[in-house]
Amino acid sequence: MIVLFGASGYTGQRVAEAMVRRGLRPILVGRSAGRLASLAQRLGDLGFGKLEVVTADVGNAASMRALIGRGDVLVSTVGPFARLGEPALRTAVNAGATYLDSTGEATFIRRVFEEFGPLAEQTGASLIPAFAHDYVPGNLAGALVLRHAGGVAHRVEIGYLVGGTGQVQAISRVAFAYLVERATKPGFTWRDGIQVEPTGLRMQTFPLNGRECLALTIGSTEHYALPRLAGPNGLHEVDVYFGWFRSTTRAAPLSSRVIPALLPALLAMPAARLLMHRIGNFAVRWAAEEPDSVALARITSHVIGTARNASGTALAEVRLMAAGDPYQLTAGLLAWAAQRAAEHGVSSPGALGPVEAFGLEALEVGAAEAGLHRL
Repeated sequence: MIVLFGASGYTGQRVAEAMVRRGLRPILVGRSAGRLASLAQRLGDLGFGKLEVVTADVGNAASMRALIGRGDVLVSTVGPFARLGEPALRTAVNAGATYLDSTGEATFIRRVFEEFGPLAEQTGASLIPAFAHDYVPGNLAGALVLRHAGGVAHRVEIGYLVGGTGQVQAISRVAFAYLVERATKPGFTWRDGIQVEPTGLRMQTFPLNGRECLALTIGSTEHYALPRLAGPNGLHEVDVYFGWFRSTTRAAPLSSRVIPALLPALLAMPAARLLMHRIGNFAVRWAAEEPDSVALARITSHVIGTARNASGTALAEVRLMAAGDPYQLTAGLLAWAAQRAAEHGVSSPGALGPVEAFGLEALEVGAAEAGLHRL
């Protein structure tokens, strides 16, 4: 059985449609009975038949426990996850179920791997967080460069480079809240183990289509998952970067370089982080609940994975790209993973990266089906 928690939200509705297009019959769970009924009606009108809907409050653990059993697949799109995500996660752990989510929040990812992962190993649950636009592509690119590097990589760098949105809103209100969480909460990196550091502490430029794209460090699942794939020699360093690039070839204005250059110093200051968090939360109230569909269609996402030796020499590089709506990529990835987990299971219990859970070859095929391709 597949249960989609958060089906009444924007991302959840997209995932529900992707699931039924794959022939799946998820139970649609959310707190808005009206939205769930509307979604079920719309999917029924498209010829997918009638789906079961259940109204459940995110804060009501008892209502969640009644829905999930051992061996079931629970997909959660409820966010912000730091505030709303724990009940679904804890339910999956206690039930011994397979859990997938769409989070992009570093603090929640750390909790999944460090707090809930050991519990899941005891109950038989499998937890695969951030199975979405963030951070399946980087995990895939990182695994591919590690394979090409032949077991001698010292360092892996992942760059997420997104552009083409223009000046309109291209993320949902919930995703906007994710960005506030990402920018103002402590991040982490991998230096022979997880090391806490401010988000954006370091910068790097990535060459892309004749331009230099500036990106800042973030915490992600790659820091936990890629070292496990590195072989007996281990992996000493993992850094993941996120940056925006312009869709034109005109020189970027000075502010686009000066402001990012100042961010690491600002975000290292607790008072500045608190101020930015308050400003961000205020701005979230004014963000549209759903992103602009025209802007979504213009987005291009590039992911660059590079493996280096101890002296910094590049051993291998892989580039992936997804053109168009990143929510569609997220929906396709989660629908594929839910089907794969329901029909074939996953590798083992505990907190897992995408490659660990499904295998590199299967993941590459599934990512391509969702719209992510190697260049």
